[in-house]
Amino acid sequence: MAAAALDRTDLMLLAELQRAGRQTNAELAERVHLSASACLRRVQRLEREGVIAGYRAELDGESLGIGFQAFVRVHLARHDAASIAVFGDHVNEWPEVIACHALTGDMDYLLHVAVASLEHFSRFLLDKLLAQAGVADVNSSFVLRTVKAYRGLPLPSPG
Repeated sequence: MAAAALDRTDLMLLAELQRAGRQTNAELAERVHLSASACLRRVQRLEREGVIAGYRAELDGESLGIGFQAFVRVHLARHDAASIAVFGDHVNEWPEVIACHALTGDMDYLLHVAVASLEHFSRFLLDKLLAQAGVADVNSSFVLRTVKAYRGLPLPSPG
């Protein structure tokens, strides 16, 4: 898929929506110096073109009792299409896995896991990941502190 053609105003809209996605169209229009109707048309176009993929609330894990995070590097026992599909199906069913990335190098996948406690992580690892998904090896690293959290994608410079 080719990158969308975005002008300076589109980039300003995207930056504002990543910063504060819940603002009204009128507030957004004022921040990017557009009329409300022009702003709405641009946002709708960015949605139609798939540049804006959706909207969501940013939740505080600790407030929800999710105080333990780990990154788990996974090596599959088999690399045929069926084994990869089974692994993907399992990962998509597990609420503990908040992100999964296929990798190059010595491990096949990197999972970002968020759970309530070390005990919950242990149950996830033993009862789900190692028991069900065709996994040969895992290597886990626990998050001690978050230095920088995801706050949106870097936007290209207007050009």
